[in-house]
Amino acid sequence: LHLHSLHLHSLHLHSLHLHSLHLYRLPLFLDRGELLIRNWMNLRDGSTGKVLWQSTDDMSKPGKEHSARVPKKVLKCKTVSREVNFSSKHVIEELRLQQRVLFNDSILEDWHFRFGFVIPDSTNTWQSVIEAAPAQDMLPSSALSGNVVIETYFFNKNVLISTSSVRVFYV
Repeated sequence: LHLHSLHLHSLHLHSLHLHSLHLYRLPLFLDRGELLIRNWMNLRDGSTGKVLWQSTDDMSKPGKEHSARVPKKVLKCKTVSREVNFSSKHVIEELRLQQRVLFNDSILEDWHFRFGFVIPDSTNTWQSVIEAAPAQDMLPSSALSGNVVIETYFFNKNVLISTSSVRVFYV
């Protein structure tokens, strides 16, 4: 996967180039002490812009495994645009997160993201474009569905803010 991330300040971030498995990350923001509130999230076909999945569900509560039902046609896209809209009442000096993708309880991939400075009393949209791995390197949705858990660790600089866990079902 090639990951290109953009956020409110037009920062362009290039991260991992992975070919082992075709997965899409779901960014999940936390409502812990009103530090971050995730307003909405969507996944679009990167070629057409058509919304394939959207949610306003709160999947941010720590200590609970949440679930997301994502259309399996997302796995057929050559690129997927992911948008997350979140608000913060407080300043966050350096918002960053780590996501671990577990497949059948084993760490498959470990991704790191940096949003940067979050202005207090702001609403922000974070967009990422994810490119698919070659077709021969992808697992079918039937193998992935229900067997993928995305663990997200939220940090302000190096201080852990909270965690979230989401099991992905491809429907």
